Amino acid sequence: MADLVEKSPCAGLVPVTAGALRLSEIAFGPMTSVAPFRGQAAAVDGLLRTQGLGWPAPGQVIGQGAARVQWFGLDLALLIGVAPGAGLAEHAALSDQSDAWAVLRLEGAGAVEVLARLTPLDLRESVFGVGQTARSDLGHMAAAITRVEVQAYEIMGFRSMAGTLVHELSTAMTRVAARRNFPASGR
Repeated sequence: MADLVEKSPCAGLVPVTAGALRLSEIAFGPMTSVAPFRGQAAAVDGLLRTQGLGWPAPGQVIGQGAARVQWFGLDLALLIGVAPGAGLAEHAALSDQSDAWAVLRLEGAGAVEVLARLTPLDLRESVFGVGQTARSDLGHMAAAITRVEVQAYEIMGFRSMAGTLVHELSTAMTRVAARRNFPASGR
């Protein structure tokens, strides 16, 4: 009988560095999608508040560190880092997403330039500040992008696309790092 070995989505693919840029994998722990039943949004918000969180507005993340709720679409949020509290399943459809996503952290000077090569999002800090999140394209894949610091982002892609996700990001990182190391031409 074969011995199965648990691996993270990006095992052997990261960390990747290019100049001042670094790409690494994050293990969030439990991740649960939360979709309130019709008319139950206030009850879900109340139950999440008992965990020190709440229901996020579009593009918002509530919480810090391990426990947070991240907007994930129309009437959909992702509860990250903690298990759903008691009674939540009575007011919302819950789905364990813990093994569904590859989660990466892109950080360093030039991180916004890397993402600007891959996504149509307006990543200017005045528009997409720390604590903002969006679902968007990243290259040819669907992704969730969250700005966690001025020069740091968390990027979630489908686990099945982890290799392509790392490849796209590392290629863009290499190009941005090379561009930043070349002096301006004298033209």
